[in-house]
Amino acid sequence: MGKVKKTNAMRMLDQAKIEYNVYTYESTDYQIDGISVAKKIGKDGNVVFKTLVAQGESKEIYVFVIPVNHELHLKLAAKAAGEKNIHLIPAKDLKKWTGYIRGGCSPIGMKKPYKTYIDESANNLDKIIVSAGKIGMQIELSLEDLLKMTDGTVTKLIQS
Repeated sequence: MGKVKKTNAMRMLDQAKIEYNVYTYESTDYQIDGISVAKKIGKDGNVVFKTLVAQGESKEIYVFVIPVNHELHLKLAAKAAGEKNIHLIPAKDLKKWTGYIRGGCSPIGMKKPYKTYIDESANNLDKIIVSAGKIGMQIELSLEDLLKMTDGTVTKLIQS
């Protein structure tokens, strides 16, 4: 494979002198859901995390990072964010809020810094994999570095 064109998220990690690995995958089959991506890069669905963007009753935007083989538990997410209720924003509105599109939404390098919550299952991992900010690319880094880059909080977001 030739030289990888860096994404905003990768440039930000470089600037912060944070080590990361890049995984690329074929996306011409349009199989870009998290479970398909995990299979394509040969990783377990508990190690590859998806980035979900939600809005609370307060109209605040929140970012939730959870393993791809799980669903976000909305009550736990609302509790983490201090909201009565939250709902996922429609995929068509993702770019407006984050600068990213569905299948290529990274928790790093969004248009604005949003409160970010990462599922506590990440505590059990040496490294986690998230979108690099482009369909076909994933980045692997430590939870500690992801927390540093997102000013994130680790909390329970999924039902085991």
